[in-house]
Amino acid sequence: MKYCFVFVLGLFTVITSNSQSSSAAASKQGVSRPKLVVGIVVDQMRWDYLYRYNDVFKANGGFKRMLNDGFSCENTMIPYTPTVTAAGHTCVYTGSVPAIHGIMGNDWYDNQKRKEMYCAGDTSVQTVGSSNAAAGAMSPANMLTTTITDELRLATNFQSKVIGVALKDRGAILPAGHSANAAYWYDGKSGNFITSTYYMNVLPDWVQNFNNRKLVDSLYQLNWTLALPKETYPIYCTADDKAYEGKPFGTPNSAMPYDLSKYAGTDYSKISSTPHGNTLTVEMAKAAVLNEGLGKNGVTDFLAVSFSSPDYVGHTFGPNSWEQLDDYVRLDESLGKLFDFLDASVGKGQYTVFLTADHAVAHVPGFMKENRLPGGTISESTILKGLNQMLKDKFGKDNIVVNASNYQFYLNHALIESSDMDKNDIIRQTIKYLRNVDGVVNAFELDKLAQTTLTSTIKERVTNSYLPARSGDIQIILKPGYIDGGATGTTHGLWNPYDSHIPLLWYGWGIRKGKTNIETYMTDISPTVAALLHIQMPSGNVGQVIEDVMK
Repeated sequence: MKYCFVFVLGLFTVITSNSQSSSAAASKQGVSRPKLVVGIVVDQMRWDYLYRYNDVFKANGGFKRMLNDGFSCENTMIPYTPTVTAAGHTCVYTGSVPAIHGIMGNDWYDNQKRKEMYCAGDTSVQTVGSSNAAAGAMSPANMLTTTITDELRLATNFQSKVIGVALKDRGAILPAGHSANAAYWYDGKSGNFITSTYYMNVLPDWVQNFNNRKLVDSLYQLNWTLALPKETYPIYCTADDKAYEGKPFGTPNSAMPYDLSKYAGTDYSKISSTPHGNTLTVEMAKAAVLNEGLGKNGVTDFLAVSFSSPDYVGHTFGPNSWEQLDDYVRLDESLGKLFDFLDASVGKGQYTVFLTADHAVAHVPGFMKENRLPGGTISESTILKGLNQMLKDKFGKDNIVVNASNYQFYLNHALIESSDMDKNDIIRQTIKYLRNVDGVVNAFELDKLAQTTLTSTIKERVTNSYLPARSGDIQIILKPGYIDGGATGTTHGLWNPYDSHIPLLWYGWGIRKGKTNIETYMTDISPTVAALLHIQMPSGNVGQVIEDVMK
């Protein structure tokens, strides 16, 4: 009887142990949490790609796995403008908007420092992992609030590990937050993943070993061939070789397939404009999971991954191109392989993933014109030059408007205050000039936004991006389909649905199957993760928990 009791007690202990293991990181934290959270941001992804390309996505790829076995927020919008990379990544991870978190765009003019600022620029730190000094002078110092990754570190007394990985510095740094263990980004000059002294003074051995593999050269040898049968592309795309597409690989290479082997050992920057950039990012992310033991620490860890290559490809070729279709087909496959890896290394059902985008994108204006659709281009720099000439003719001073960025114009306040010029008259003349620019539908003074007649949607999105120290004085709104660009390629940055409607997919631990068409927002991602993990939301959060996502 004694031995029977011991056997039953031992069996109960094993069952209890397994049950605790299946509850992921519950034992050490006291609450049930996944072992790992993986945040995925696809740089430049329109929501409609999920369905436009659905038939060519693989059953075991990333997108169908998340759509079929996870939860999709089908009507997720970006609640501010400009819809650009740095602001988007920051919004996802802070649950906040530029007016609060301070990342106004990729660049902006600082009214207090009276100079242009880069979102992740920090001259107090140095490059680690490359001789390229400019590439590593980066940190999250310009971000004014905490991130969900910071809050996870705080909740576990800094026992959770947080790693950011991306080709772009801002795609790795801003999501990883202020207190991250590390953020790694790609240096196109050396072909290395690098970091800065904000995080460490020497790259870990595993990162050095990863860089020493020169995986980029191996990927170049694969060239960029068609992932699908050639006859498939015309079903989804316009003709392959179009005059309004860019040529990142030179004029002789204007249509698929592309010879990349010639860049091996000579030019490490070209990889970013190919689907191989996604492969490189996945391999670096996998190396981080294995070598940092993510998901093995008894507390929830966080891997923030951003796929930058779709943005490079999309800007150059546009949403209707063979190249972007091919890029997304290959990204789908790469995501599927990443999930297979996580199943094996962390455990199936033991990790939680969300996938979203930092922004979407407009169609190429040349494509729009070709198909008799509204659209066109403006040039902020050209407008700025003409505007300053007009103001000089009227007021006798050069450079009265000191900067134009993010569809905002910044007055030279120091010059105006030191002279006898009438500021209000300058503003009136500036607005009048801007409203007459072809492609501009409206212009208005930002600090009088409350009194400006605008649709509620546009007013809210402009308001959410107004921070006096970092915002301009006058905002312009473009006609639908218009971009700040040239004769080739396209861009993003506006409030319109083609720039602001993004995917939001959830998958894995704690996530139920389903979808919602209720309008949700980019700001809702962080509070939903916070609710899932039972931790505090970020310090500037304005979003709401999407309750339907969770089991």
